[in-house]
Amino acid sequence: MNKENAANSKNIRNSVEQKKLIVVNGTMGVGKTATCRLLNKKLNNSVWLDGDWCWQINPFVVNEENKKMVEDNIQHLLRSYLSNSTLEYVIFNWVIHREDIMDMVLNMVKDFDFQLFRITLTCSEEALIKRISKDVEEGLRKEEQIEWSLEKLPMYGEQQTIKIDTSDIGVDETVERVLEILEGI
Repeated sequence: MNKENAANSKNIRNSVEQKKLIVVNGTMGVGKTATCRLLNKKLNNSVWLDGDWCWQINPFVVNEENKKMVEDNIQHLLRSYLSNSTLEYVIFNWVIHREDIMDMVLNMVKDFDFQLFRITLTCSEEALIKRISKDVEEGLRKEEQIEWSLEKLPMYGEQQTIKIDTSDIGVDETVERVLEILEGI
C-alpha cells in the first residue's frame, strides 16, 4: 500500500478492539454489491448494509421526503450496527459519487469510535459498459443507467479513498484486496 492510500485512511486504528466501518463506494456496475456480499461472508462478526436497499421504492422517486427517509434509515441502521457489541465489522456500500454525500454519511456516526476504511471500486469504461449491458439484458438495470454510470465514473478518482480497479479482476480477488487493506493499516 502506498503512502497516499495510508494517509487517506485517517482517524483509524487506535486499538484492536475498535469496530471497523468499511465504506465501499463506486458507480453502478463496478461490483460493490458482489464484493460486499462476499466480504460479509468472509469476515466474522460482520454486518452489511447496502444503501440501495433503502431506495427500494416503486416507482423510484427522488424527492426531499424520500431522500430524508433514506438518510434516516441509513443513519438508524449504521448507528444500530455500530452500537451492537457482537459486531466487529460494519460494511456499508452505496454509490456516494460526491464528497458531501460521504461527509453526510460519516456525520451520522461521528460520535462513535471506529476505524474507518474508505474504499472506492472503479473500472475502465469498457468494463463498465460490458457489465451494465449484461445487467440490462438480464432485466436487472435499465439502458439509461449506462450513460449515468459513465458520467459519474470520473468523480470517484477525485475522492479521498483507497482505490481498487476491478476492470480485470473478479469478486474473489477484489475481496482479497479489501482484506489486505483491512490487515495492512
